[in-house]
Amino acid sequence: MLQVKANNLTIEYEDMGPKDGPVLLLIMGLAAQMTFWPDAMLKTLTDAGFRVIRFDNRDIGLTSKLHGKSAPNPIVQTAARLIGFSGLAPYTLHDMVADTVGLMDALKIKKAHLVGVSMGGMISQLMAGTHPNRVASLTSIMSGTLNPRIGGPSPRITVPLFLNRAKANTRDEIIKRSIAMFSLIKTEGDDISETEKKLEIAFDRSYYPAGIRRQLAAIIATGDLRPHVRKITAPTLVIHGSKDPLAPLEGGKDSARNIKGARLEIIDGMAHDLPKKFLPRITALIVDHAKSAEKAAAKLAA
Repeated sequence: MLQVKANNLTIEYEDMGPKDGPVLLLIMGLAAQMTFWPDAMLKTLTDAGFRVIRFDNRDIGLTSKLHGKSAPNPIVQTAARLIGFSGLAPYTLHDMVADTVGLMDALKIKKAHLVGVSMGGMISQLMAGTHPNRVASLTSIMSGTLNPRIGGPSPRITVPLFLNRAKANTRDEIIKRSIAMFSLIKTEGDDISETEKKLEIAFDRSYYPAGIRRQLAAIIATGDLRPHVRKITAPTLVIHGSKDPLAPLEGGKDSARNIKGARLEIIDGMAHDLPKKFLPRITALIVDHAKSAEKAAAKLAA
């Protein structure tokens, strides 16, 4: 894998597929390293002729960590926002958009097809709204607009995921807890053996919980994305599972409602993951969407 300097960070990335192909830029979600993209998805995307770039967001994996900057307690931060007090988070999703644009600049990429998952979908939507000339198409998966009127996950999900202070000290204990947490949001009945291996790889590659807390603080600090999302002009596909316990389906519907011309694909039975049994459908949707956008842009330029 490779590194590049961008936006005052060292960003770890991987560049796959034909170098002259249209660029698909994959943006991963909260707490997830770039290695979480399913191998089968990457192969299908590159086989379809795309130059696929994935990278570690700030504070995760092998990209720069913001050591010394602490994240506020999420409950305190949320309460503070309700009374109009902000500035507690070390950074926001706008900074993570700047990281993404900086990566593209460093790699001399003028436009890319963005594919974002969960928090990565939020970053992708925000980038498409604020940097429309850099986005060829947008695919937002299991994400949303952070509309405060839309309910979030239940405490059954949020407490163990974000507020669990139980100590896990050894490698095996930490990985076991990670698998247990993933089991709360995964698609029922799906084979997660590959995910379990990826969780082991992620721990060995970089275990850094402080960065996850700062990423969560960035989401809370950014707030409602709709003012930016409504400015999106890129062809947009929204993919969401009908049984997502972490990012409720209504959030995906809200993205589609607020993006002019957006297409919404609801995958019945999918939760908050990229499940093996639905991966061929998800990948086909991404490929068809990006290729359609390429054809439309070529026709317009002719």
